[in-house]
Amino acid sequence: MTALAAQTHPDLEVIVVLDGVIDDSEAVLAASPLPVRTIVFPENRGRSAALNAGFAAATGDVLIRCDDDLEPPRGWAAAHVAGHVGAPVGIVGLSRNVYPDGPYARAYGLRADELFTAQAYQTPPERAWKHWAGNVSVTRETYDRVGPYSAAYRTYGWEDVDWGYRLHEQSIPVRIDPAAECLHHGASVSTVIRSQRAYLSGAARHTFEKQHGVGAAGRVARPGGAWGGAVRTLARGAGEKRVRRFAAFADRMLPLVPRTIGEKLVALSVESAAIAGYDRDDPNRTLI
Repeated sequence: MTALAAQTHPDLEVIVVLDGVIDDSEAVLAASPLPVRTIVFPENRGRSAALNAGFAAATGDVLIRCDDDLEPPRGWAAAHVAGHVGAPVGIVGLSRNVYPDGPYARAYGLRADELFTAQAYQTPPERAWKHWAGNVSVTRETYDRVGPYSAAYRTYGWEDVDWGYRLHEQSIPVRIDPAAECLHHGASVSTVIRSQRAYLSGAARHTFEKQHGVGAAGRVARPGGAWGGAVRTLARGAGEKRVRRFAAFADRMLPLVPRTIGEKLVALSVESAAIAGYDRDDPNRTLI
């Protein structure tokens, strides 16, 4: 809330949706120096439902999504608003991960983020929708035209990419704006967390493909050669428990091996988890 209170834009409406109350978030918001409108779901309804409730309650002409683990700089809201002068557009601000110093950050996290950010800024305009995530904005008119976030996504991942793709389907361009960057404090800080998210995201991709067709987001990356063989072997038949076990092994090894070896261990865990999540043929099947 401190970062939002410091924004330079003179007319900022803040709506916070609490999706399942399990702590003292309501009390913290009540004590905020920034005027906040709060929507409370007593039980968890999923990210799409929370986003839709917040956008439905908003009264402004520009709707900015800001996940609760982001730290926007002072000019962030103003940059989003300025991006919507002229023709309809979707604005994406990248979120730079903030890591505690540790083996995971040194072996994998920091370098992976540098590569991701550099590649994201080189994304062709017609593919920028794939970066639709937690730091984005559209006008109210565009949001109403595209419609709410899909309730088909109930677990982690892809509800945001789905909405970005729907922008693309409506021929509304998406632009990645460096002025809208912010910090992200909810980054994966271990191989276990990163691999679990990769697994769930891989599984959620099926929901996207049911909505838009196989191949709409490109094909699932399946590396070749010896490395690809190792990834496929580790992914074969793996469920969340097995993904977690190997990721935990990688985390234990990181302080003990050279950085380059540690990087390969984390990459093997993450890449195989994503394929394992995608390849599961029944979300209710018990895997080990």
